[in-house]
Amino acid sequence: MTASPNQVPEALLPLRNKIDDIDHKILALLAERNSVVEQVAEVKKTTGFGIRDFIRESALLEDRGSVANSIGLRSEVIESLFRVILWASRDRQASLGAEMPKKMEPKQIAIIGGNGGMGQVLQKLFEDFGHTVVCADLNTKITNIEAAQHADVVVISVPIAATTEVIKEVGPHCKPNALLLDVTSTKTEPLNAMLENFSGSVIGTHPLFGPSVHSLQGQRIALVCSRDLNEWEDWLCSIFKARGLSVLVTTAQEHDRAMGIVQVLTHQTTEVLGRTIEKLDVDVQKTLEFTSPIYLMELLMTARHFAQSSELYASIQMNNPETGKILQALQDAGNELRDVVLSNDRVAFSKIFDDVHNHFGSFSEQALEQSSFLIDRLVERG
Repeated sequence: MTASPNQVPEALLPLRNKIDDIDHKILALLAERNSVVEQVAEVKKTTGFGIRDFIRESALLEDRGSVANSIGLRSEVIESLFRVILWASRDRQASLGAEMPKKMEPKQIAIIGGNGGMGQVLQKLFEDFGHTVVCADLNTKITNIEAAQHADVVVISVPIAATTEVIKEVGPHCKPNALLLDVTSTKTEPLNAMLENFSGSVIGTHPLFGPSVHSLQGQRIALVCSRDLNEWEDWLCSIFKARGLSVLVTTAQEHDRAMGIVQVLTHQTTEVLGRTIEKLDVDVQKTLEFTSPIYLMELLMTARHFAQSSELYASIQMNNPETGKILQALQDAGNELRDVVLSNDRVAFSKIFDDVHNHFGSFSEQALEQSSFLIDRLVERG
């Protein structure tokens, strides 16, 4: 007798129970592995051996793939699983301070705008390594100036539009030997403001991630050291690296040029896509019935974009000195492609394809491989 679509066949139940038992054993083994990872972190902390050992990781992945093949499992699937396990291992070691210098004097840190998303991320980061953090914000009893006056490190973590004014407010009140730094997504203007309003050490940073990330492991942070009178750059980098962040040392000009592409161009194209879907009155749910993986990825990123702060994205685009040039190039490229498509000029279209492909060079092959991996993971989630 055939079971109804909603009725689980009786013969399936004991098999599911067996799978549950096996999965629970896997979880217990992962917990046991995590305990060993904590011991590894302690050894690395006392010996100064770095968290990430690429030689060890490569050998481990090769071994697990070889064993997988020998017992009838797909090596590429097992490699994916163990890459996640290794990432979690590095993250756990970083959270335990495995790469933290043995001797680090606790500092008093003031975060101006500490109740915001990035302010909270930074508060936890510094507190995890034994520093005392004081947060000043619009709804706190302590004022910006009061927080800054006694701090060894003053972090400006406020909306982009308010950054310069807040720097002007607190800069003159910072201790002479303190570090003044910001986390703004543009660097030229904030750094100039800090240098003009404070005579001590000045460093600009830009976390290249949002406050909602699940872990700092492997995330990037740009750093511009404009004036360092007390070896603050080394101090700051040691904390970032110990928590698993990848530090990109750059200049304000190089950073802002790059952000013109990474942020301004990317955000604008996403906004054009979203606005077009809205103006065409597209039934989004209906399109999902016909979705391809690529469309789904684009749609997810677009919907995610518009679910966040308009003020944030406005400030990112309206405060970057490269914005005008970038958006003009985007408009020119859009007009060119529009004219080519509407005129049915396949020769011109192919030439554009070839030109762009050649410009990307070897990255094109890397992109095919990595995007295929992302597509597979997206399809797996249903």
